[in-house]
Amino acid sequence: MWPGSLLAIAELPASDLALLLDIAQAQKAVPDGPHRCACEGRTLALLFEKPSLRTRVSFELAMRRLGGEALYLSPAEVGLGKREPVKDVARVLGGYCDVIACRTFDQEILVELAEWSGVPVINALSDWEHPCQALADLLTMREQLGDTAGRTLAYIGDGNNVARSLALAATSAGMHMRLASPRGYGLDEASAAAASKRGAESGGTVRLLEDPREAVAGADVVYTDVWTSMGQEEAAAARRKAFDGYQVTAELLTLAGPEAIVMHDLPAHRGEEITDEAIESDRSVVFAQAQNRMHAQQALLWHLLR
Repeated sequence: MWPGSLLAIAELPASDLALLLDIAQAQKAVPDGPHRCACEGRTLALLFEKPSLRTRVSFELAMRRLGGEALYLSPAEVGLGKREPVKDVARVLGGYCDVIACRTFDQEILVELAEWSGVPVINALSDWEHPCQALADLLTMREQLGDTAGRTLAYIGDGNNVARSLALAATSAGMHMRLASPRGYGLDEASAAAASKRGAESGGTVRLLEDPREAVAGADVVYTDVWTSMGQEEAAAARRKAFDGYQVTAELLTLAGPEAIVMHDLPAHRGEEITDEAIESDRSVVFAQAQNRMHAQQALLWHLLR
């Protein structure tokens, strides 16, 4: 595997996570700084098996701000593992491009790309982890809260890829994370144990709960995500039933800390996991969070390519 790849927060040491956030804050504060054209002549391949708004736009703009170019490849153009074996696609793109960002279903596709491409590979989303989202999330919390150490993060909803990366990143930063999910939909035990291990080194903790009110009580951040992710559409009706009572509402937010912020990685299913009132409230930093995808990924690209 190429050593400079980012396939999962689980593989990123806490010190490297903090460094990437420092770089992102510095670059965002001085947009025309020395990094501006640091990747001139470099090319990013965007290899997507899933549709995207934020991921595609934020990566393309991040690379352009660094002076490089981005090349988008749709599912129909590549057909990973169908039209061509993954290892063949990896070696072709590695011969043309300097870095690959892949948005896919199977985490093993990313592992195989990184093994064969000879260039850095970035997980732009898989069913297992969403590390770039977690970077943007922590960047947003830093901006809004200052030091994240000792802060409490309440996550309400499915123990999915977003929750997994967020738990690992938040505990690495010394946060206390509470995840409230219906029985059978919580974060897996192995990921919870990995997050607890990171917390033991940073002062953070992780708790798996079923009661959203217990999770939100006194929290500094209230975070939610969709109940039904891409690829789970057939289970949407069952999931809506299971997640009844796990909606982030204005009433639920009254239990959070007085300065608590509301976060969502988008796209939001308003009226399901979050109400329109909550996402449009003065507490919401959802769109600042979305903007920070570009800044976090710019820092990541610069760090991998410099």
